[in-house]
Amino acid sequence: MDHRSASRSGSESLIRGRPEQIATRVVFFVLGFCMGGWAPLIPFVKERTGIPDGSVGLLLLLLGLGSIIAMPLSGRFAHRFGCRSILLLSCLSVCGSLPFLGYSGSLAVIGLTLFFFGAGIGAMDSTINIMAVIVERAGGRPMMSGFHGMFSVGGIFGAGGPVAIMAAGYTPFTAAVVVSFGSLAAMALVSANLLRFGAGGSFRYALPKGPVLLISVLCFVLFLAEGVVLDWSGIFLTTLRGIRADYAGLGYASFAAAMTFGRLIGDWLVRKIGPRKIVVVGSIGAASGLFVATVIPQFAGILAGYFLAGFGCANIVPVLFSAIGRQNIMPASVAIPTITTIGYSGILLGPALVGFVAHAADLSAAFLGISGLLVLAAIAGTRLR
Repeated sequence: MDHRSASRSGSESLIRGRPEQIATRVVFFVLGFCMGGWAPLIPFVKERTGIPDGSVGLLLLLLGLGSIIAMPLSGRFAHRFGCRSILLLSCLSVCGSLPFLGYSGSLAVIGLTLFFFGAGIGAMDSTINIMAVIVERAGGRPMMSGFHGMFSVGGIFGAGGPVAIMAAGYTPFTAAVVVSFGSLAAMALVSANLLRFGAGGSFRYALPKGPVLLISVLCFVLFLAEGVVLDWSGIFLTTLRGIRADYAGLGYASFAAAMTFGRLIGDWLVRKIGPRKIVVVGSIGAASGLFVATVIPQFAGILAGYFLAGFGCANIVPVLFSAIGRQNIMPASVAIPTITTIGYSGILLGPALVGFVAHAADLSAAFLGISGLLVLAAIAGTRLR
């Protein structure tokens, strides 16, 4: 056993098992809860500021910029200081930002807040996936679909909860405060069981290569599609389909509900049809669902399309992250931050690009373009071994 393997094994031997697994699931839930909580606020931000779709894209670009900066840094800091410290600090950044997004009408304040919100989201994303790979590897059995399933559960409550709060007559600010305090309380409950170490081996930045490059590209496309539904489905429903703003969050809620259901049966599906078919068939299903949600005018049909898209996307990313944890082309301490930075940039930078397309053409054209990328992802998935 070399020094890196001994270091990794020594750290993982400290994992008791179930407490760390529960803590990992809770953090995934909190991450989905906070991201889902942002989705219903977007139409209100647009309404308070009176900005066009193209300017919304610029605001979302600030969110993505914060994340892209934070992701590789969080990987390095998690390696040095442990996952626990980075997760707690990044959660504070996210929860401190949400109330401002639910209240402020100043473009400058919203832009700065979105940067810190994105930085917190990016750091949490990268670090919790590092922790998930370590915990799954120590447990010796597949857990990644379950972990990401909790992210989807969080997305349902995060999107649906504020919709219910605002439908009851409360303000977006109140809804944002509820999401923030709920998230902080959940993190406090499991903080003692978050890992105080990161991935083993030496840390360095590196460009992906071989299968890591293909997986990174696929993750980018899948998260881009998810980010588009998160950030733009509400605006699409209000501006092009005439849906009331306080119900517009149901589009993402339907998407997240399907992802949750798909991930709850994800381990069984992977065993039944195999990882490669999960990627290929899931991408085709996601492309079809997004196409349906874009071209059908009826609200029920739109929600059905988002549900199909969510079910198609459900298990692709967990399968890809499990593959990253098993591959030996690049060390885990390098591969995990690399793929999270490239892959998750899709969920954060992609929607900003959609804003530019929407400004040049319209939102329908942007959504159809994402559907086409998912078809290409299905073709690329056939090359996975």
